[in-house]
Amino acid sequence: MLEHGGRLRLAAQQFGIPLADWLDLSTGINPHTYPVPPIDPLCWQRLPEDNDGLEAAAAAYYGNDRLLVLPGSQAAIQTLPFLFKTAAVTCVSPVYEEHPHAWEKAGHKLRRLPSLQRALSAMTPYVQLCSPNNPTATPYQRASLLDAAAQLHKRGGWLIVDEAFADAEPENTVVSLAGSEAAPNLIVLRSLGKFFGLAGARVGFVFGDAEKLGRLREILGPWPVANPCRLVARAALEDFGWQAAMRTRLRADSQRLAVMLAPLGKVSRTDLFCTVSGTAEPLAVEAVFDHFARRAILTRRFDQHGLIRFGLPGSEPEWERLAQAVQAWSSAC
Repeated sequence: MLEHGGRLRLAAQQFGIPLADWLDLSTGINPHTYPVPPIDPLCWQRLPEDNDGLEAAAAAYYGNDRLLVLPGSQAAIQTLPFLFKTAAVTCVSPVYEEHPHAWEKAGHKLRRLPSLQRALSAMTPYVQLCSPNNPTATPYQRASLLDAAAQLHKRGGWLIVDEAFADAEPENTVVSLAGSEAAPNLIVLRSLGKFFGLAGARVGFVFGDAEKLGRLREILGPWPVANPCRLVARAALEDFGWQAAMRTRLRADSQRLAVMLAPLGKVSRTDLFCTVSGTAEPLAVEAVFDHFARRAILTRRFDQHGLIRFGLPGSEPEWERLAQAVQAWSSAC
């Protein structure tokens, strides 16, 4: 089992600080969770049905009805590699580690390369990446991803794009073309966990080729997502007013966070998290992580890549706590 952010109980135990005292910035999940509507008690008694409006809401929100509802996009990450003939896959790295882990587990030969251009030059039949990237915050332009899909299609290859953090900038996504005539070999994963702050609901989607989606549905079996979670997901996807206001808020918060973290090193950002790396010399990741953890602020460290990731604080007291911790680091240095 790979390590992930959000392991707050473990941090509380390791540092001897009560759980309630912690500020968790380790996940990149929107701290301003979509306001869950009241749930009809009958919703808990009935089995989920596909015609409850969720698929239609998702098709309208993402601009693509070639979709499958998932119990979190993790279900597709773990399963999709088994649907492809065993070959070589290039993961544009650093990357969300569940992807290469799943491809290797399915028996594929794994290559890790630092750019999409290098990945295409490697001539592997499968290329996987995150857009924007997790954990580096590297953005990918829509045109470059579609061009990559076209190049791979010419040689019978596939492009798998994880857009878990893409909701804040929908104009730069490729989800609407996944499985289309223009990009039949493009598969896109989406999640309600990050932008909507609904990670606990475990609702995600995969878009793309009908044959692949059909096989995946057979593997997942009936009722993969609980009725109450489907209801909440539909409400969130249909609330365009909340979405627009949240995009504006997250962009401002992300810019504020990037400025605040500048004393730590070089900052790259998405609208949901900022990642700090070294400048003239590698970032002292362990020391930075420890500094904030001793102040009950949990971050996400990537030791192998010299990176540390910060999610967004959710209130002014939390922003002040983080600012004080950054100031303490600067003063000590």
